[in-house]
Amino acid sequence: MSAVAVEHARQQWEEGHRRLQSHSVDPALFLQLHAQVGAVVGELNRRVGQTFTLTELADAYQQSDRWLYEILGAAPHLTLVQDAAFYLYARGAADYAP
Repeated sequence: MSAVAVEHARQQWEEGHRRLQSHSVDPALFLQLHAQVGAVVGELNRRVGQTFTLTELADAYQQSDRWLYEILGAAPHLTLVQDAAFYLYARGAADYAP
């Protein structure tokens, strides 16, 4: 995967996190979304592990459509949850830099 593709994925993840934060005005929805993000982060931990690079995470992102529905079903904010979870998980990458 190219550095440009990884950077593009990171931008998507950041936007998803911003969109997640924008829902803080609706506490019930915000809690529901956070629970879904937590479920995806848990699955990332299982699939990617705790030692990974941003490139490896971006590869997992490309594959996540295959397993995301198994975790969340047809959640109405699926893309937002996906991107926000990858944003949070990316912070643990060996080569993460803000």
